[in-house]
Amino acid sequence: MKQTTNSILMIRPVAFRMNEQTAVNNYYQKVVDGLLPATVNAKAQQEFDAFVEKLTAVGVDVTVVDDTLNPDTPDSVFPNNWISFHENGDVALYPMFAENRRHERREDILDVLEDKGFVIHNIVDYTSAEEDGFYLEGTGSLLLDRTNAKAYCALSPRADEELFIEFCEDFDYAPVIFEAFQTVGSERKLIYHTNVMMCLGDTFAVICSECIDDKKERKMVLDSLKENGKEIILITEAQMNTFAGNMLEIHGAKDKRYLVMSAAAHQSLTSKQIEQLERHAEILSSSLDTIEACGGGSARCMMAEIFLPRK
Repeated sequence: MKQTTNSILMIRPVAFRMNEQTAVNNYYQKVVDGLLPATVNAKAQQEFDAFVEKLTAVGVDVTVVDDTLNPDTPDSVFPNNWISFHENGDVALYPMFAENRRHERREDILDVLEDKGFVIHNIVDYTSAEEDGFYLEGTGSLLLDRTNAKAYCALSPRADEELFIEFCEDFDYAPVIFEAFQTVGSERKLIYHTNVMMCLGDTFAVICSECIDDKKERKMVLDSLKENGKEIILITEAQMNTFAGNMLEIHGAKDKRYLVMSAAAHQSLTSKQIEQLERHAEILSSSLDTIEACGGGSARCMMAEIFLPRK
């Protein structure tokens, strides 16, 4: 199994704004004062287009699908939460915590991919769990070490343990389960998505291990990464708060490896961390300030990796 891909799906926003339904447990979202909704959306579109341009310029195969105005989907720019694509031709659909995010799931997107020559054999649908109040938000909640058949999950209101184990059984992954916290005011609260505090590359892992408050769990996660020969690059909670954990390794033309992140994440890194990362991949960063502030997600969340076979 390959860990990285050259093909990604991205959804261009049409009515991006701060989603009041996700703000209840996404502590990264902020209200940007003084900006009209139309201005917020226009800024998000500019950031999105510049980001796509940077990716395509280095040879990444980006499928861009425009969001629709109806139904209202303010977070559609983060497709990795509702869908994942696998090498055997399976597509997984995930149950979403926020009701208005459930409308992001669109069958026509699968048609677009099939028209591009991707092959879909089977759809594994977990969305009925929403009726019982259980959620697992795609590769936001679960981080896949595809090569070593391990899946990492920080449990939260958006990542249910039983559902995660069911996913691991269906897709043949060994589960690595823990809890990760961030400081909100004076309290430690569960981090809403695993991919905010951790990134898995082919030969490395970026992780904010200080978020794993339980020392045994922390050791277990780090040992699991070391066992698979990954170089561990630690980030601080302050760096995580600028989305330094929200990165994705992909490859461009001639299989060149890139580590994709936001400009804010890139700026938060020390020269030593940059040196460590650049031993594995070239850093590609783009400004995503509006999307990060209002959406509470960053570069990794915007890219749904496509591992499907081609005709």
